[in-house]
Amino acid sequence: MKSPKSKIQSPKPTAEKKSAPLLVLISAPSGGGKTTLCQQLLAARPDMTRAITCTTRPPRPGEKDGVDYHFCDAAEFKRRVQAGDFIEHATVFGRSYGTLRSELLNQLRAGRDVLLNVDVQGAATIRHRAQTGPELRRALVTVFLTPPSVTVLAERLNKRNTEAAEEIQKRLALARQEIAQWRHFDYLLISSTIPEDLRRMLAIVEAEKMRVARAAAPEF
Repeated sequence: MKSPKSKIQSPKPTAEKKSAPLLVLISAPSGGGKTTLCQQLLAARPDMTRAITCTTRPPRPGEKDGVDYHFCDAAEFKRRVQAGDFIEHATVFGRSYGTLRSELLNQLRAGRDVLLNVDVQGAATIRHRAQTGPELRRALVTVFLTPPSVTVLAERLNKRNTEAAEEIQKRLALARQEIAQWRHFDYLLISSTIPEDLRRMLAIVEAEKMRVARAAAPEF
C-alpha cells in the first residue's frame, strides 16, 4: 500500500502592512515651481493629502479659501501665533505664512501621507522641531527644488505676471540666499520638465516608503 500523501496547506492570505506615513516637505525659491510639482504629485498619489497653510496675503486669481490657503487677516494670524497653533510661521515680503500643528499631526496619526509646501525658513523650523518630536522625525522627508539657473527663475517670475519689477528683483535676491541652503535638505531636485520633475519626486516617495524604519515585512 502506498502511504497517503500529506497535503500542502496553502498559505492564508494576509493583509498587506502599510508603511508608516510620510511628511513630504518640498521647498523652493519663489517661482521655483514647487506649487506645480505639488499639484502634480497630489494628482499622481490620491492617497496623499496636502497641508493647507495659513496666510495673510490676499488670494490670487482662482485661489479659494480652505483649498489653496487658509486666508486670514494680520490680527487673526497674530492670535494664532500667540495661541501656539503653528508648528512654523514666517513673514516674507510683508505677508505671514504658518502651518497648523493640528493639521499635520492629525493626518499623520490617521495614517495618511502629508505633503507640505513651505519656504526655506519654514523648512528649517520644521527640521528643528523634528529633532525633539518622534512623530515628525520618523515621518519627515525634505526636498529642495530649484531651477537650473537664476536666469530661468527670473523668466518664470516674469511669466507669472503677479509682481512688479521691483518685487521680482527682491525675490531674486532672496532666492540666491535660499538656494545656498540646499545642503540642509534630504534631496536636491534640479528642475527640468514638469513630467521629469514628477517622475523623480515619485521615485523619492517610493524609496522613502521602503525604508526599513518605516516599512514592515510580511509575516511568514
